[in-house]
Amino acid sequence: MNAIETQMDFRQKPDPAGDFEYDLNARKRNASVWQIIFLAATVICVVLLMTLLIKIVNDAFGYVAMQNKIQPAELVEKYAPDAAPGTTLPELPQEALTAIFKDNVSAGLYRRYDREKKVEERTQAEVLALVEERVVEPKIVATWGLLDSIFNRGAIEAQVAEIPNGTLEFRSWVNANLLTNPQSPNPESAGVRTAILGSLLMILITILVAFPIGVGAAIYLEEYAKDNRLNRLIQTNINNLAGVPSIIYGMLGLAVFVRVLEPITSGVAFGLTGGGETSQNGRTILSAALTLALLVLPVIIINSQEAIRAVPRSLRQASFGLGATRWQTVWSHVLPNAMPGILTGTILAVSRAIGETAPLVVIGASTFITVDPNGPFSKFTALPVQIYQWASRPQAEFRNLAAAAIVVLLVMLLTLNAAAIIMRNRYSQRRVA
Repeated sequence: MNAIETQMDFRQKPDPAGDFEYDLNARKRNASVWQIIFLAATVICVVLLMTLLIKIVNDAFGYVAMQNKIQPAELVEKYAPDAAPGTTLPELPQEALTAIFKDNVSAGLYRRYDREKKVEERTQAEVLALVEERVVEPKIVATWGLLDSIFNRGAIEAQVAEIPNGTLEFRSWVNANLLTNPQSPNPESAGVRTAILGSLLMILITILVAFPIGVGAAIYLEEYAKDNRLNRLIQTNINNLAGVPSIIYGMLGLAVFVRVLEPITSGVAFGLTGGGETSQNGRTILSAALTLALLVLPVIIINSQEAIRAVPRSLRQASFGLGATRWQTVWSHVLPNAMPGILTGTILAVSRAIGETAPLVVIGASTFITVDPNGPFSKFTALPVQIYQWASRPQAEFRNLAAAAIVVLLVMLLTLNAAAIIMRNRYSQRRVA
């Protein structure tokens, strides 16, 4: 009986080598499964991104079928009979273009544009844009995407041949007119100049306000604040504010900057009476910029804290050992070494701010404005608001304009990010040196 029990105990003893090999094979299988999952996630992300880019490019380029209400040659012949043969509409002087515009539009429409800015005081290019938009009235009959324009050209040409006085042209919706023309109800002459200027001025003020305040708060919390209940509460609230939906900041900006601080944000407190170029209701670039500054402030603070915290403690101790004060240590040693990380956080903050739409809509960004902003107290619109307005229009050509405006927004974003990356690299090289 003892021999049998001994034999059973021997059979039940685990095999360390076998268990190790089994565990090793199981770990390899698990690693292979997770590798496949991660690869699939990467492929899905790349496919979705490429689909988005292809959709934008497809809508931003392609054939269009055009019709004019009045031929430009007829206007040149009527209002400039002494002009040389072959003279085109853009070659006419400002006085002739003004006469064309005044004689061929309704009195109410003329007064509306004249209230915004005197027609006689507009430049030749501005009056030309009005004539082309409101008098010539080039009308887009149909549009086709880039893929259809490449693979179905014959069918498109046959379709345009059936349109009376129809002409077919290949159009890049991302062009000089898009960048230089103001907004317009007609997609043929609509542009994003006003929106670009509004976005750039708004982002500039946002950075000037949020960057020093955010970095200063991070320096205080990391270098000066004591570990007590109040400071822990402040840190918790900052972390929570980084995840608050942007529309909440829009409501806060509406209540504080537009209504409570209206005399300041409208410019009335500084002697600006408003009119066509400024606004007395507080719905100005300054209000929008301050709202976006609040939006990105927690992101800048958190990233700046991480960058400051990453500076070695020994560097501070060495500075203190040489007799430097805390501020001298922060200014001469901590900040230069933390600046690359701080600028990285600023890049993320600017990237978020430049694409925000919800808070600007709540603040009161104009969806249609033809006068360029000339200061922080001007009425404004922004590229995201303009893209949203165009994308919601039922006409297909406005969706083409929205795709072109998205390309412009991406270029602006990449340009700002590139500038910040260059600054960050310079600080990194200076630190290494």
